Amino acid sequence: MKLSEIARRTECQITGNPDVEISRVAGIDEAGPGDITFVSNRKYISRIKHTRASAIILGLDMPEASIPTLRTSNPYLAFARALNLFYVPPVPAPGLHPTASISDSAKIGENASIGAFVVVGRECVIGANAALHPHVVLYPRVQLGDNVVLHAHVVIREDCRIGNRVTVQSGAVIGSDGFGFAPAEDGTYHKIAQSGRVLVEDDVAIGANTTIDRAAVGDTIVRRGVKLDNLVQIGHGSQIGENSVLAAQVGVAGSTRIGQNVRAGGQVGFAGHLEVGDGAVVTAQSGTSHDIPAGAVVSGSPAIDNAAWLRSVATFPKLSNMLQRIRDLEKQLARLGAKNLGRFEK
Repeated sequence: MKLSEIARRTECQITGNPDVEISRVAGIDEAGPGDITFVSNRKYISRIKHTRASAIILGLDMPEASIPTLRTSNPYLAFARALNLFYVPPVPAPGLHPTASISDSAKIGENASIGAFVVVGRECVIGANAALHPHVVLYPRVQLGDNVVLHAHVVIREDCRIGNRVTVQSGAVIGSDGFGFAPAEDGTYHKIAQSGRVLVEDDVAIGANTTIDRAAVGDTIVRRGVKLDNLVQIGHGSQIGENSVLAAQVGVAGSTRIGQNVRAGGQVGFAGHLEVGDGAVVTAQSGTSHDIPAGAVVSGSPAIDNAAWLRSVATFPKLSNMLQRIRDLEKQLARLGAKNLGRFEK
């Protein structure tokens, strides 16, 4: 594909030869002749002059390169679009595999693909062009929208609703029982029935081995455009706002409300019954037991303002020396105090 065509389809401006032939997208270190690469992080600027790629995607503020260049205000997005031009994911053929077990009461949409050993429970509804890879299990009364992709070993529990253009990676479980147990007087625990549902709206991506729990009553809701990484846990009765992004191993305890366009880094923990405002950013490995206002950037555990956390982190390695200096000063003051007291007594 000519570089000019890539530029047109990624909405970039060309500098250099537009007729360069590109056959692959590759990372800055791996790229060779015939490849297009990209740099979006400024710490990799020094590698631009050493790349063997035939072309490169750069931001508007990046330095000049010696090879043909595509310029854009969002190089990472252009890179993602370029990948889509060359990588074609496997698309299973429409139809029902003979080993699939499908209830007579289920409704299967046009051009749906049902793979080997898939189980579709009674009264399920599967939309047009849906793809269910091998060993997917749908409990009774599940509803899937159009163009849904469920990869191998996904399980969706009873009564859950999945919107259009949702992709769920292998091993994810949607609608598992929430962690609800009532303590009894004798020290045992009585299981609380989890009668609610999970509702996943349109254009959501759910990572491998992620779990989204149903609630005792009401719904756990994942709003339109949300992106969940692998191994994310969404507790019962929680809501994740539109276009929010949760990285790997984020844990959201029950009944937490996360607003729109929230970003949470890997291993962030949210305690239950919290409100996280729109546009908040919680950096990796932070934990919070309190509400987070809209637009805030927080870090640490317990999470505090990011700028304050960075100052604190810079101080941590110095604490042992500071403590020793304080002890030395205390000893000096004690000696001075004793000397002055002796003079006063004389």
